[in-house]
Amino acid sequence: MNSCAVVDLGLLGWAEAAALQERLAAARKAGTIGDTLLLCEHPHTVTLGRNGKLQNLLASESALRQKGVAFHATNRGGDITYHGPGQLVGYPILNLGAIRRDVGWYMRMLEAAMIRASAELGVVAEREPGKAGIWVRAAARNAANGAAAGEPAVAPPEKLAALGVHLSRWVTSHGFAYNVATDLRYFGLIVPCGIAGRQTTSLEKLLGRSLPLADVAARITRHFGDVLQLEMRAIPRVQLMRELETAERSAQPRSPTPEPLSATRLEATPLEASPPAVLETLRSNI
Repeated sequence: MNSCAVVDLGLLGWAEAAALQERLAAARKAGTIGDTLLLCEHPHTVTLGRNGKLQNLLASESALRQKGVAFHATNRGGDITYHGPGQLVGYPILNLGAIRRDVGWYMRMLEAAMIRASAELGVVAEREPGKAGIWVRAAARNAANGAAAGEPAVAPPEKLAALGVHLSRWVTSHGFAYNVATDLRYFGLIVPCGIAGRQTTSLEKLLGRSLPLADVAARITRHFGDVLQLEMRAIPRVQLMRELETAERSAQPRSPTPEPLSATRLEATPLEASPPAVLETLRSNI
């Protein structure tokens, strides 16, 4: 079984996380580093996928600035989404070519890992046909929070986690965003994932209690390893950066080493072996 490093980056700006993904993906393509799963939270951020529609951003630039929300266009799939504190974001940097060359299957496996983790915590989440991510139906929402007279059964499913991935030469980047204790009001700045009439939810809202983000991360990580058949090993951020810097140095082309002067054999030419004209000139100057 292949191994995969897991690194908790804590609260990290989206742009910094994107730059780190690019470096790791380049090293993974070069074969100088192994598979890695980055876990983090982001400050308030809205991101737009490469096929997203800007009209799904409902707030003006000044409104975003007033609320302290950054905006970034990205090369991931999907439409528009929100990231913020209390949301677990996972960025797998994997050589999918060594696992299974099937993007659809890969996305279903990411969903499966989150569905299994949710079930352990008492939430029945599922897939929604034609829509990426995992969803919670009204009946499951009522069951999760113990509401005897909760939402009507006809209420549409709410999104618990979003997906948006990018692949280059079968190396993955970007990934999933799972709402643990996310402030759901910020989703009002957008049409989440470009799907009108649908709402988002969180574990905290569904269960009516708070959960440590680290506990949820550990469960998703374990199931991530199970579905992709990877042995997950946690390493500190400083170790990841050290390994990445070593990998980048090893990938740099080396300049040819000049031959040492001492290795060059210099031979004097006997005076009598010089051409006659040169020889005569030399003799006249002696």
